[in-house]
Amino acid sequence: MRINPLFPYPLYLVISAQDCFPQNWLRVAEEAILGGVDLIQLREKDDDPATFLDKAIRLKKITDHHGIPLVINDAVEIADQIGAWGVHVGQSDCQPLAIREKYGHKMSIGWSLEHMLQLESPEIPAADHLGVSPIFSTKTKTNTITEWGIEGLKQLRHKTEKPLIAIGRMNLRTAAQAWNAGADSIAVVSAICQSNDPRLASAQLKQLLT
Repeated sequence: MRINPLFPYPLYLVISAQDCFPQNWLRVAEEAILGGVDLIQLREKDDDPATFLDKAIRLKKITDHHGIPLVINDAVEIADQIGAWGVHVGQSDCQPLAIREKYGHKMSIGWSLEHMLQLESPEIPAADHLGVSPIFSTKTKTNTITEWGIEGLKQLRHKTEKPLIAIGRMNLRTAAQAWNAGADSIAVVSAICQSNDPRLASAQLKQLLT
């Protein structure tokens, strides 16, 4: 397996209660870890802060038990409050420089990259890793600018040494393509969250990356 020591988490699960429905999302998270998921991001776009915090605390008990890093999407204060390993932010959220200035190196910072010119942004040095979003357009994320595709990911790989996380319709058919194009991590939503057997789905995806 090709592992980037700067981001040694090849299989990355992005989870929400809605994406897992009708299954119990915490059960899906634990089964996915047992199947081989290396890192989990909690993304709850519509929750109020108290509900999000409650979910984050419950998920962190599971990730801590298994020694898996937990990333919080957007909600930097919640990430700090629960001692999450990292936070992931998009272009319209609190930006990496501001997070770094306030929190130092308490958490790892992921930043969504939506087009090539953003590589020239002053935010780039403050980001630890980059979410390449989306590789292929998806129903779970509609406010995107660029559909990178495999060729776009290859071009991006040649232009930066930052760890790249491929997200957007990653499944058994597409994950290996993104991995071979230079992604350091494959971020999965539906292929695990909507699977009848999240542990098996995770194991099959992990096998692709070996």
